[in-house]
Amino acid sequence: MKWNNRRFYQLTNLELYNILQLRNAVFVVEQNCIYQDADGKDEKARHIFLKDGHTIVTYLRIFKAGDYFNNASIGRVVTHPDYRNKGYATQAIVKAINYIGKIWNERFIEISAQTYLIDYYQNLGFVPKGKPYLEDNIPHIRMLYDKEK
Repeated sequence: MKWNNRRFYQLTNLELYNILQLRNAVFVVEQNCIYQDADGKDEKARHIFLKDGHTIVTYLRIFKAGDYFNNASIGRVVTHPDYRNKGYATQAIVKAINYIGKIWNERFIEISAQTYLIDYYQNLGFVPKGKPYLEDNIPHIRMLYDKEK
């Protein structure tokens, strides 16, 4: 298995297809949530993912401050169903936090987390901010990571 960190234009056609296929399989089909996954923001993002052959094992995208939220951000965190509960998503998030902090020199990282994952993200250093809200009819909460804490 191999970790990748790429800009949009560095993705191969097959990688992009497999990423979109995984995101749709989980976020649209599995979570029964009709929404526009291909949101026009992938071009601004860096894409961090683990591949096993051609299979995307786990994936997320990161944005510089101002490209999605006011702060740098992490989103679309997803793991292939056949590879869950092995720590791959956590590894990807740690890689994202390190990249954002060390390469982009950003102090804060913002996420819009599904509320059932609050404890998971708190264990990674994120703090809930504000009240839960509905995003695509799924309860979410804004969470913030501060590399100084």
